[in-house]
Amino acid sequence: MAKARIQPRLLKGFRDCLPATALARERMIRSLQDVFASFGFTPIDTPALEYADILLGKGSEETDKQLFRFEDNGGRDVAMRFDLTVPLARFAAMYGNEIGSPFKRYHVAPVWRAEKPQRGRYREFIQCDFDILGPASAQSDAEIVAVINAALINLGVKHKIKLNNRQLLNGLLQSFGVANNAAAVLRAIDKLDKQGEAAVMQELIDSAGLSSEQSSQILNFLALGSADPADTLAAISKAVRGVDAGEQGAAQLRAVLDFVKSYGVAQDCIEIDLRIARGLDYYTGTVFETICTELPDIGSICSGGRYDNLVAVYSNRELPGVGASIGLDRLMAALEELGSLSLSSTPADVLVTVASESSASESCKLAASLRSAGLNVYLYPEAKKLGAQLKFANRIDVPFVIVATDEQLSSKRCSLKNMRSGEQQDDLSYEEAAQQLGSRR
Repeated sequence: MAKARIQPRLLKGFRDCLPATALARERMIRSLQDVFASFGFTPIDTPALEYADILLGKGSEETDKQLFRFEDNGGRDVAMRFDLTVPLARFAAMYGNEIGSPFKRYHVAPVWRAEKPQRGRYREFIQCDFDILGPASAQSDAEIVAVINAALINLGVKHKIKLNNRQLLNGLLQSFGVANNAAAVLRAIDKLDKQGEAAVMQELIDSAGLSSEQSSQILNFLALGSADPADTLAAISKAVRGVDAGEQGAAQLRAVLDFVKSYGVAQDCIEIDLRIARGLDYYTGTVFETICTELPDIGSICSGGRYDNLVAVYSNRELPGVGASIGLDRLMAALEELGSLSLSSTPADVLVTVASESSASESCKLAASLRSAGLNVYLYPEAKKLGAQLKFANRIDVPFVIVATDEQLSSKRCSLKNMRSGEQQDDLSYEEAAQQLGSRR
């Protein structure tokens, strides 16, 4: 009796990547890695699974609810990482002597959150994190901004980096005498763009325990700002004058902006936005979010901030940190929607055809000689009619095809066909074909 077939299907919020999407993602990752390396960041890796207590209570109540958590075969309470920052803090606590300080790392890997899938957001997605551990300096905060800027320029993304400092709002809450409610206030503010002022004000009253007047004062404070960061900073400094935490936050933000200018980041790419709260509880100072200015409604494509107390959760050693994460899947969704994502089903520069079984061995040698010249070569795997091989080349969108008859191959000659223009060059040596292909990459 034949076995019943299993219906192929995907879990909600998860997806497969076809070759064109996977190749585009790989190209983007390589571009980002080049930028990270140019700033001296080094790669690390951590496991997908952690003990649940490593992750619980580090992000927010919401991220705790979104954990993929279960008991493994050994009876251990485990969970899949929801970001790459908390595992970094655990990593730094375990290997502090080996990595030293300062330590600059990047990590490109999948994370998992059981949240509602939406445009550009999945339950499994890739984050591209970069962090500086050690110095609690405005220079480090600004360097993260500079990396964000360089990475997005490399990818051809028009962007705006929005900055804030957690201490500014903390100072305001201190003046109200409700500093202990900071986490609830920040979580409410983080929903401003999605839910609007009326809903956030109600949450400030219901969940954070603020009065209507205090809630209004907070919303008025968050509305401070102008196109000029210097003018915004002046208004902020006036609003928090006399409150220690607020004055510290304003001073830190001013120092970061000065260093950002020194890093050469264009000022029209920078904005102070007091509504940037970041919903994760571990942030302590500078926070930032980045939008694609051509498609702002897709949400933040890169976010992060300073977290000075996270490593101390796992160690008696204090190791301040600052970092950011580029949401690769959301960024890809934005680029695809804008028609800016380069999609190709093959990494090959050229396809080498196989004329006949008798000359297949020579076709292999031709492909090998092209690869030794640094080209990516797709050798067709069998002898077939030339029309069928050219049709396949068009299907995978390879830009060039080497066509060679048995007679040509016996003399180590070939023809090079441009699949985009239809132009064909005949009677080339293998070396000449390699040179032509190399000049057109």
